[in-house]
Amino acid sequence: MSTSRLREEAVRLAAAGRRPRQRSSLGEWTMTLIALLFATTTIVEAYVIPTGSMESTLRVGDHLLIDKLAYAKPGPGARYLLPYQGVRHGDIVVFVYPLDVRQNYVKRVIGTPGDRIRIVNGQVYRNGRPLQEPYTQRIASFSDDYRDNFPAAPPPDLPERARQMLRDNVLNGELEVPEGNYFVLGDNRDNSLDSRYWGFVADSLVRGSPLMVYYSFDPDSAVTFDWLRRVRWHRLGERIH
Repeated sequence: MSTSRLREEAVRLAAAGRRPRQRSSLGEWTMTLIALLFATTTIVEAYVIPTGSMESTLRVGDHLLIDKLAYAKPGPGARYLLPYQGVRHGDIVVFVYPLDVRQNYVKRVIGTPGDRIRIVNGQVYRNGRPLQEPYTQRIASFSDDYRDNFPAAPPPDLPERARQMLRDNVLNGELEVPEGNYFVLGDNRDNSLDSRYWGFVADSLVRGSPLMVYYSFDPDSAVTFDWLRRVRWHRLGERIH
């Protein structure tokens, strides 16, 4: 899939996620109010998954609680009282989209500073070793040189920050993650607008880590009015990993 097609799909999906949906169900309002009661803007934040780039881990319509303190820089004494941690391999993070600061994205961290990343026939290698990624989904019926063999054969329509990443950080066919940055990919590996297409995520853009699914609603269900049948009850309270 070309970069332009991926961008068009991302815009379409994002627009679909922003379309106002009629909140005809008491259930959706109830769950939103519960989130507001137990969340504050400084500790946790609500976030709704608008696209399928993280399937099969996260689904469109999942409502998440985001831990905004997970990666916060601790003060001199707080490090001994609160569970602060650095961003690690395999973490799912919510971050400000580098190409549009009005949007938040959620992806999985594949590379941290100093890591060397490459993809060969869809298999991700980190520091020369293939990753075991049972959380990924591969659904495309066609191959794409850049998507499946990153960073080889970059398309000409990449945004400038992605082209700069490839100019400055590729050595011997591998991408090296610079200090203060992360390389992230979507779990829906064949249909994800991620670091391959717009570059690294700076540490300063990371907003937090998803805690749990507090509500999940199927926006595409054919059941229009019966909200009880559109709620994904089995996902309520599910931890994100």
